Amino acid sequence: MDRLQSMQIFARVVDMHSFNRAADSLLTSRSLVTRAIKDLEQFLGVRLLQRTTRHLSLTPEGTVYYDHCKRLLADIEAVESSFPARAGNPRGRLRVDMTLSLARLVVIPALKDFQARFPDVDLILTMSDRKVDLIQEGVDCVVRTGTPENSGTLVARRIGAFDWVTCASPTYIAQHGEPRTLDDLAQHHSVGYLSSQTARPWDWHFVVNGEDRFIAMREHLVVDDIDAYVACGAEGLGMVRAGSYMVLPYLLSGRLRRVLSDFSAPAIPLSVLYPQNRHLSPTVRAFADWVAEVVREAEAGWRVN
Repeated sequence: MDRLQSMQIFARVVDMHSFNRAADSLLTSRSLVTRAIKDLEQFLGVRLLQRTTRHLSLTPEGTVYYDHCKRLLADIEAVESSFPARAGNPRGRLRVDMTLSLARLVVIPALKDFQARFPDVDLILTMSDRKVDLIQEGVDCVVRTGTPENSGTLVARRIGAFDWVTCASPTYIAQHGEPRTLDDLAQHHSVGYLSSQTARPWDWHFVVNGEDRFIAMREHLVVDDIDAYVACGAEGLGMVRAGSYMVLPYLLSGRLRRVLSDFSAPAIPLSVLYPQNRHLSPTVRAFADWVAEVVREAEAGWRVN
């Protein structure tokens, strides 16, 4: 029995409350995970987990062993990462979640550079804008827009920001006219975006003379995908308001036109979030540094006049 590997498997099973999810996150089979736990329990002479078909929980002995495992594994990672050769050469599986639009427009075009810099990292990139439980889902870090909630369990590292841009297609403007003031929006309609986090469409947020103003637009069409949202705007199905990096290709092609450019809103931060541990994984740190660099290089091009 490889005791260190068994400890890693045991900790992952506990973190994810599932043998199957632990196996998936470790890119191994459930049978190997099950055998590792059984061998560990036999070696220690105690039962670590109480498991039924629907529930998985730690025994008192398992709780003590889990706490020690987490500390030992963190210490080992910290010692290994302190050596220059290891610190400069991140390795292993890295699972990252981010929004589809950010991945498609900003991150994926730069991924060859990441692979060239870190050839020993196997990246699993998933795309969503929902709230992710990093521990239970085996996600190492997420990239999110907006001001992160202060959960106390996650570290949020700001890597950039983008502006909101209000747009309409030339065909929409030809049919409905161009709004010049916020009061004009009462005569217009927008495409609605149904956020997976709030389960309701967004109000449009502007800042006028230092004060917040929120406007609920009339919506004849609501979608739950941000790329579809911008595409609907380009088809003239309603006005849209989205991040500068999302609409920039449409503005450059002329399929969308910026309107209400005199009315702004606070910039929207982009952050990398990861679990709050004593020691940050060198692989997570490498990705966070790299994606921050990619966003910094892209930010200058996001400025829409």
